[in-house]
Formats: sequence, structure tokens, C-alpha cells
Amino acid sequence: MERIEGMVSDIVFKNEDNGYTIAHLANEKDEVVIVGCMPTLAIGESIEVQGKWVNHKTYGAQFEVNKFMPVTPSSLEGIYVYLSSGMIHGIGEKMAKRIIDKFGVNTLEVIQNTPERLEEVEGVGKKKVKQIVKSYEENRDLRNIIIELSPYGITPNYCLKIYKKYKNKAIDVINQNPYRLAEDIRGIGFKIADNIASKIGIDKHSKDRIEQGILYALHQSLSNGNTYLPKHILIEESSKILDIKGSIIEECIMGLAYDQKVHIEKSKDNYLVYLIPYYISENGVCKQIIKLSQCEFEDLKIDIEKEIQVVEKEDDIKLAQNQILAVKEAINGGVVIITGGPGTGKTTTINTIIKIFENNNKEVVLAAPTGRAAKRMSETSNKEAKTIHRLLEMGYATDSEELLFFKDEEDPIKADVVILDEVSMVDILLMYSLLRAIKPGTRVILVGDSDQLPSVGAGNVLKDMIDSDVINVVRLNEIFRQAQESMIVVNAHRINNGEPLHLNSKNKDFFFIKKNTNEEILNEIIGLVNERLPKFYKLDKLKDIQVLASMRKGDLGVTNLNTELQKYLNKPDKFKVEENFAKRVFRVGDKVMQIKNNYTKKWETEDQSDSGEGVYNGDIGYIYHIEKDKKIVYVIFDQIKIVSYRYDELDELDHSFCTTIHKSQGSEFPVVVIPITWAPPMLLSRNLIYTAVTRAKKLVVLVGDVKYLEYMIKNNKTNERYSNLSEKLIKFKKEGLLLK
Repeated sequence: MERIEGMVSDIVFKNEDNGYTIAHLANEKDEVVIVGCMPTLAIGESIEVQGKWVNHKTYGAQFEVNKFMPVTPSSLEGIYVYLSSGMIHGIGEKMAKRIIDKFGVNTLEVIQNTPERLEEVEGVGKKKVKQIVKSYEENRDLRNIIIELSPYGITPNYCLKIYKKYKNKAIDVINQNPYRLAEDIRGIGFKIADNIASKIGIDKHSKDRIEQGILYALHQSLSNGNTYLPKHILIEESSKILDIKGSIIEECIMGLAYDQKVHIEKSKDNYLVYLIPYYISENGVCKQIIKLSQCEFEDLKIDIEKEIQVVEKEDDIKLAQNQILAVKEAINGGVVIITGGPGTGKTTTINTIIKIFENNNKEVVLAAPTGRAAKRMSETSNKEAKTIHRLLEMGYATDSEELLFFKDEEDPIKADVVILDEVSMVDILLMYSLLRAIKPGTRVILVGDSDQLPSVGAGNVLKDMIDSDVINVVRLNEIFRQAQESMIVVNAHRINNGEPLHLNSKNKDFFFIKKNTNEEILNEIIGLVNERLPKFYKLDKLKDIQVLASMRKGDLGVTNLNTELQKYLNKPDKFKVEENFAKRVFRVGDKVMQIKNNYTKKWETEDQSDSGEGVYNGDIGYIYHIEKDKKIVYVIFDQIKIVSYRYDELDELDHSFCTTIHKSQGSEFPVVVIPITWAPPMLLSRNLIYTAVTRAKKLVVLVGDVKYLEYMIKNNKTNERYSNLSEKLIKFKKEGLLLK
């Protein structure tokens, strides 16, 4: 098979349906006509083609392409990505640009063969040349992968993962079947693999492509909260992604089921298609819930009424009727759900339950889905609460990046009572992992507000458990007198009831400022956060005020609000070190949020008197220091924990002057400011504005157009999730499937 390199100088013809292309390929020697399936070819692209010469009876000699790929060694983009990736010690983004400006496409040749020439570049001396050469040699195989894959949008961080997986066979593996990336490397999805596949000429009807497209459609549906897709919908979605007929897709779904990559379940007149972990988890939650509900519990032999009176006297409280019912259900055993909105006494009820159990020498364990929710639970109960992940002892499998829980049926949680808060945030996978680690005979108390947004992950766990009517549910619905004085609480309940809000009452804690245009809303929010609210209420503009937005894009989306707020809340200063990264500026003093769980990330206090590990999705901190030479950003969390991030780890951080309402779940802030403007209907919903308002402890300020607020309150439609948990709970109990 012959090879030809060159640049695409012209595209004569392209069939958009099948990708068949006729183009001119030019190099220093000649210009040739190339033909073949090359759907992504673009004028100006440097490529290598593989194939054979053929003689067309009308057009003469043509090169028939069997395979094509970018010519990456001479790709300035690939060279820049590699040099600026942090893989070569001594070269950053600015230095990489200076080197490439000097040597162009010959840069790597200079580093490899005549490295002394690097001293021609400003800022490079003999010592730095030695450092660069040593690092360059150490990363030879990884270098080739980065240069080859960066034109496809694959970051150096993912290239490192690819290298660890395939070693020096990486390029061969990708050329043979790029769809293996989507299956083997977490974070590289079907679209990237498909882009590579189309560039190297893989047929769009290949079995590997169709199967990965189906799996991609299922994974995409997880982001909408679905645990499965009906087969006919999966076929429709896959057909759109793959641009091929449904009949071929249906055959491949059956093949995936045969290979145990998906599970097909019959339910009434539908066939439901699950990714295997979600099928196992949905069934597992059903089994564990019913097992934990039906087992025998130790009789505490106590007078519950008397125990409640003791706690009421000690804490100077008076429980409402439903709070007393919740306490009784919790003590009598099994699985109980306690649900209610703000001001209905969930915290008081939990604290009463804890005291009664501990007064009777029972081990009580508290947990919540996020670090911030666990911290808040600790503060309100004066008792340690852990994240679910920490409670389950999250860790890594030996010689693997795969995360797993060490607590399970074989080594369950040591507790007589497990109390889980903010259950609305828990998805089906996490709930299964938790329940399977709770031994029969343990009392399980699930606490949450069923009117809040459902979990970001797949499933509708709290709502499904409540709707099944299989589990004991106690609804706290009485608003206490002290809470009635807060317009935040009153309006939260009015939102839930679809009623107009009480706005701008004098000396209250809930305000609406009318503004019509996005520009007016933006300016008003900046003025409120930067000057008026801190001055009037004596607030710290960074620590006490949180802006929450419904979406990420647009003038009033999280991304733009963070950019604009940064200009005022943490202005550039000659004494503040800053660094550009992925079109963002990270500056000392910036408010930032950890956006993914990192269970092994180490932290220590400034005086090094304490240390630990684990930084969690939703944790908010502040940039403490930037060390440019070492390419490290230091962030301080909880006022004491200092965490270091290499530049290639900065995708774990996002600015958080503003954050999404979804990301705010489980958190509380003294003051919340919310833009009210147009958004897609799915983001103009009652439970979204309800969740946002209930994040505030002292003050809520809404800014925008009142018609969108009214629309949100009326819009009680929630995006239906494909989840079968409720039906399975009913069926499992009805048929007694666990009692055999």
C-alpha cells in the first residue's frame, strides 16, 4: 500500500450522504487527484493518504484512498499543545509560543538534534536547555501520542491516560479501532472517537461504530436522569447520532445484549434497554429496601412518649404531631422517609431521633451526598456527618484508576442507625452502593425535600420511593411560627403551591428588582453584589453572597456572569499573580469551586499541623497562591485546607462567583441573588426556582422580568425520567420476590 503526504489544495466533489470525495493533494513534488471516502476532509489540511494508483478512463491517473490521517509531526497546533502541556519541564504556554515562532514546523527537530539552538530563544539558557532535553527524552512515546491526537481535541491529560492503557501500541490501537477509546478511556466519548474514525476512513456502517453509537445514546440519556431507554426511543436516538437506518441498529442492540454490554427487560408492552450497572443498581435498590424493611429489629423497650418529653424539656422545644410520628416510625424500625420543605422542622426532628437513640446506647451514623451537605448536617446536629463516599470508604482498585467502595455486604457499616440527609440528590448508583453496605437490622432514616430538583445522576430515587407507597413516609407540613416570619420560607411554600409571591415587604428578607433587558439585569447584579448589599447588610461580598443562575450559556449564564463578576469582585492587581488557562483567568483571590469528586486529592493546613485527603464536587474555596515556575495553583477550602492543583488539573476547578442552581443543591448561603430571565422551558420550572430560593438563609434577591418568575411558579412540569424503581418496588413487595 502506497503513502502520499501533502496539503489539500482543492475539493472538487463531496457526496454528503456517503462521504465520497474527489480532491487535489499538493506537495513539494507534485499535485495529485485523490478519491475515496473522506467525509471530514477540509481545504488547507495536511494529511497522509494510504492506498493505490488507479487509471480512470476519462480523468486519467488518480490515487484511490483506503485510509487517511492528519500529518501531525508538522502540525504547529499539535506541537504547541505538546510543548505547553506541562509534560516538558521548563516550558509553559508563553515559552512554547516563542520557541514555535522561532523554529516553526522544525521545532521538534531542533529540540532533538540541535538543542543548543534553543538558546536563540529569549529566556532560554544552558541550564534550561538541559532541563528541556532531559524531559523531552523521558516522554518520547507520550510525545508522539500528544502530537498525533491533539488535532482531534484530545487533551494531554487524556493522552497520558491513553498512554498508560496502551503503552507504545497506542497509535496502532487507535488506527485499527479508535472506538476502543470510547470504551476503555473514561472521559473520551463516542464523538471524539467517531471524529478520529472518519478521518482515518473507517466505514460508517462498521459494527464497532454502530455499537459505540448505541452505547453513546444510552450514556447521553443518563445526563437526562434516565436509568434506561425504551428500545424504540433508543433506536431513534441512535439513528440520529449515527445517520443510519433503524433496522441495522436494532440488530446491534441485540448483539450488545448478547455480549452483556446492555440488558433488555420486558415491561408491559415495552422493551427497556439498560446499561448493565444501572440495571443491577435499580434491581439492587429494590431488593435492599425491601430486605431492610422486612427484617426483624431489636425492640428498644423504651417509652417513646416519655423519651420525647425528656428531649423537649432539655432542648426547650415542642414537637408537632407529624414530628412525633416521624420519631416513632424511626425508632420502631425499618426504612422511613422524612420529607418536608423549609421551616417544617426536619432538623429538629433528626436531632430528637439522634438523642433518643444515643440515650439508649445505639450507634448513630450521619451522612449526606456532598461535602457541603455533610458539613451543614454536622453543624446543625453537633455530631460528625460524613459524605456517603467517605462513609463507604472510597478507594482505588489495585493497579487501576477504577474507584470502588470498600464497604459492602462483606464488610458493612458499623451502626445501629443510619441517617441520610438530602436524599433528593442521591442517584441510583450511589443509593445501591449505600444500601448494600447496610446490614439487616439497621434502622435507615432517609431525609429530604421531594420538591427540590432531582439528582444530577440517573434515577429519581427519592420521588420513586415515595410514589411506590412501599416505604413508610412521614410528611412534615406544619410551618413553625418563627419560620413564618421569614418571607424566604413563606414564599418557598407559595412557590410549591403555585401561588403568587409576597415581594418587597418592608423589613423582610425577600426582594424582587424589576429589570427588562439582560444588560440591565447584569449591571444590577454587579451593583448589588459589589456595593449595595455588602454596604447595607455589612456582608463579605465574596463569602456571604452567592449568585445562582439556571443555565451556563448566555449573557446571564454562569460562564459570562463569572467573567463579569470577577472584574469587580477580584480586580486585576500588580500584586496578584494570575494565569490564563483554557480561555479563563485564574487570579489569586478568585472564588472557585471543585466540580468533580477527587477522593485522593491531598490537603494540609498552612502550618502543616493537620492533613488529609478528599476534595468534593461543590466545595467552594479561594485561590491562595499561584506558583508559575512549578505550574501549581493553591486553593484554600474551609479557611484552613490548602490543596495544590497542577495546571493540567485545573479542569477540576470552575469560578464560583456565580454557580448553577443544580450545583448549589445541598448548600446554604447567607444571601442568594438570582437572575430571572428567558431560558429554555425545562429551566423555567417550579422546582428549579424553589431549589434556588431555599438555598438562602438570610436574604433572597431576584432581579429581572416578573413574567418569567410567574411562568416558573406555574410551570410544575418536570422532565419525565425513564426510571422503573417505583414499579419494581411495588412488584417486588406485591409478589413477595424476596421472601422465597
